[in-house]
Amino acid sequence: MAVPSITLPFAHRELAATVLAVFGGGMSLAGVASFRRAKTTVDPTRPDAASALVSSGVYRVTRNPMYLGFTLMLLGWAAFLSNVLSLIIAIAFVFYMNRFQIEPEERALSARFGKAFAAYRASVRRWV
Repeated sequence: MAVPSITLPFAHRELAATVLAVFGGGMSLAGVASFRRAKTTVDPTRPDAASALVSSGVYRVTRNPMYLGFTLMLLGWAAFLSNVLSLIIAIAFVFYMNRFQIEPEERALSARFGKAFAAYRASVRRWV
């Protein structure tokens, strides 16, 4: 019995994979660097320990550059593999992060920074 293929071949997949992975890595590192400059925690399990609300640099474009970077790297991996399952995993990562990481972080940041976080949240998108 034949099993349908789950590959998605496309031209220039290696180039697409490299661009996505490099851009994603750069985005994540830019987020970490912004946190380091602000001398605040990078630990995603401790948003209540944040000492500063970072809204400069890459945080002017996205509220979650590190998670966006990880997602782009996963998409790069999916492009490299040309596999539907790896694409589904990248999409599942976004849904998981929204529900179980970002929403709790945003509640903690809202409690910690109040109106400043509300204004930031209203002016900068969660992802892009």
